Amino acid sequence: MVEGFKVVIGLECHAQLLTKTKIFCSCSTRFGDAPNLNTCPVCLGLPGALPVLNREALSMAVRAALALNCTVNPESQWARKNYFYPDLPKGYQISQFDRPLAANGVVDIEVNGTTRRIGIQRVHMEEDAGKSLHEGFPDSDHITYLDFNRTGVPLIEIVSQPDIRSSEQAYAYMTRLKQILEYIEVCDGNMEEGSLRCDANVSVCEATAEKLGTRVEVKNLNSFRFLQKALDYEIDRQIEVVHGGGAVLQETRLWNSSSERTVPMRSKEEAHDYRYFPEPDLPLLTVEPAWIEEVRRTLPELPEDRRRNNGCYV
Repeated sequence: MVEGFKVVIGLECHAQLLTKTKIFCSCSTRFGDAPNLNTCPVCLGLPGALPVLNREALSMAVRAALALNCTVNPESQWARKNYFYPDLPKGYQISQFDRPLAANGVVDIEVNGTTRRIGIQRVHMEEDAGKSLHEGFPDSDHITYLDFNRTGVPLIEIVSQPDIRSSEQAYAYMTRLKQILEYIEVCDGNMEEGSLRCDANVSVCEATAEKLGTRVEVKNLNSFRFLQKALDYEIDRQIEVVHGGGAVLQETRLWNSSSERTVPMRSKEEAHDYRYFPEPDLPLLTVEPAWIEEVRRTLPELPEDRRRNNGCYV
């Protein structure tokens, strides 16, 4: 709570899974290879190519969901998320929408000696997009280069409940999330290489207001420092707008690290803008309860549990 205002934050975190091959094809996921080397008709979405699910990616996704105290659904469904961008060669992304892999988890964080429980709304699987390169070339001022090596790398998206109330809590939540994913060896957490990325949804309203404020999304925060700075700036910006009698626009913004401010990117999309529909090339994803328990048995004692069991929770 900021003096006189209520702050509501939810985080959407994308974690690349540590598989050797992509989610729907056998192309390498190795980082740093020559541009467009690790591609094939499947991950480039060429006509007639059909996806086949990487079982190891599913195993890692289930492992992460269990470590985040989620319930893994026995059936989930793949969906096409349609949007057009140069680094998305198919014109759609295979993801999950209304029937995710897992839901209803929790993560405990500690800030200033106080423990707070952050809900996990859902964990779902999807494929990554490619990468647009806007700098590093002689003609970068007017040409965008594309590297499709990242296209099809397996991701999990971890969507928190809007339970976070400050940039400090967001920092603590991301730190705990990164620690868990690295500890169970499903993601290397390298934010500089894009293995772990975060989008933040932020809204503010007067403390006495019955209705929450308009939600603004800040995209592609790739460091803990940028996450905290972007949230602090965006919270102050929205409070200034509301305090001045203005209306916060629902939009997507980007963090400009040079000017240390968020800048408008586009109007905020809603789910219907992506025209989700069931992926016709993949069947329902069925996970047997016995296999879920088999994956659960492979989990180590998590750092939080170890500290608690040793009586030295910090």
